Amino acid sequence: MKMLIIFALCTLLNVVLATIKSVMTIKGTKISAAFWNAMSFGLYSYIVILTATADLTTLEKVIVTVVCNLVGVYGVKWVEEKMRKDKMWKVEMTVTDDGYGFTAPMLHGILEDANIPNHYVTAGKHIIFSCFCATQADTKKVLEIGAKFNAKTFASETTLTP
Repeated sequence: MKMLIIFALCTLLNVVLATIKSVMTIKGTKISAAFWNAMSFGLYSYIVILTATADLTTLEKVIVTVVCNLVGVYGVKWVEEKMRKDKMWKVEMTVTDDGYGFTAPMLHGILEDANIPNHYVTAGKHIIFSCFCATQADTKKVLEIGAKFNAKTFASETTLTP
């Protein structure tokens, strides 16, 4: 039982480090990416030896590994989401005037009612809305509203300059 607990804890730690390594390789600096890569592969060496020598069945090792991956990756991504700061996003939606009652002012009003700052321009049968989302919740609202109108959407992070 003691070996199962040791194996599970080391595997969970390995999954957490590997997930952080992946995130930092993409989003971090060169130094942070190198650090987390070294930590992850350092522990991985121990995990390989532990996997080969632990007095556990193959099924036990597989179950522990699966559970640790589900919990570890989910946990790291959850923490990452909570730590992510809201940024200003510009979401552009293109909708087509179907000629059957849809009007640009109608969608503009719906966005305004949802407290989403926006403006639009008409280009032939297409109406292009530019929406400015200060929070992730605002972005989600815009995408949900756009889906109701079969909008094609494009989102980009805006650069705020002083």
